[in-house]
Amino acid sequence: MAQRLGFELLTQSHIHKLGAEEFGPETQVPPKAWPFMVTSILARLATGHHLVYCAAGGELQARHFPGLLRAHVVAPENVRIGNLMLDHRLDRASARQLLLDTEAADRADRKAKFGKTKATADLFDLVTNAEALTPEQMAELISTAAVSTGIEERGFLSAAAEAQLQFQMRLRLARFGLAPHGKVTLRKTIFAHQSEEMFANLLDFYRIAWEYEPRSFPIHLDADGKVLEAFTPDFYLPEFALYVELTTMKQSLVTKKNRKVRLLRELYPALNIQVFYQKDFENLIFKYGLAARPVTV
Repeated sequence: MAQRLGFELLTQSHIHKLGAEEFGPETQVPPKAWPFMVTSILARLATGHHLVYCAAGGELQARHFPGLLRAHVVAPENVRIGNLMLDHRLDRASARQLLLDTEAADRADRKAKFGKTKATADLFDLVTNAEALTPEQMAELISTAAVSTGIEERGFLSAAAEAQLQFQMRLRLARFGLAPHGKVTLRKTIFAHQSEEMFANLLDFYRIAWEYEPRSFPIHLDADGKVLEAFTPDFYLPEFALYVELTTMKQSLVTKKNRKVRLLRELYPALNIQVFYQKDFENLIFKYGLAARPVTV
């Protein structure tokens, strides 16, 4: 079908290879992170290619790519056993056992990755039966459907749509400790609040180097020069010489935080610091579906 349409064929083995290139060959992708990695890779490729994606769970990508044509090939057990007998030169009993073992492994893999043990017909736009149709006939039917629905005429995925998808997927991948290979960050950092971890994930997505609470600044000294009060910004971005403070707390504490920031700016006028208030932060995380309710710490 890919040859008939002139599209690029992308299989599950290709996804494994591309994932290793992006996140590092030694990186183990947890099953629950798999759909997010697939969506990230598909989004990147779809900006410059029309794709035929052939892999388990492909039908579930439709919610991210509304222009997909979801096709499914089915066959009764006797046909599948016959195929295995020919492909692996097995007797019928051995081929049937191989089929049962393979199906059990596939169900377990789908359950771990997608929360579903099998693909149902209602998840597809077109279902063909290999008992009555040859591979060539099925390829012709599916490619004809792709042409008639105007997939190619719709063009590639737009850069704006790809950027939004990447943002969402990378944030979710970062929750599993997955981020682009070669970025600079402190992965073992223990954050004081969930909001700080979310912000670190945003920085990871954009491959912005960051340090967590790297320095405290004295803002109140006694007559002998002893530090009575100090202020420690949440993040430092060395590429921009910028300190970032997150203020996602109740209003009574925001006033105290604002006082400290004001003193910091007065005492250290050359210091570059940006404050993110609760509304700013909530607008950011809600836009990309990171939280269903305000993050309060």
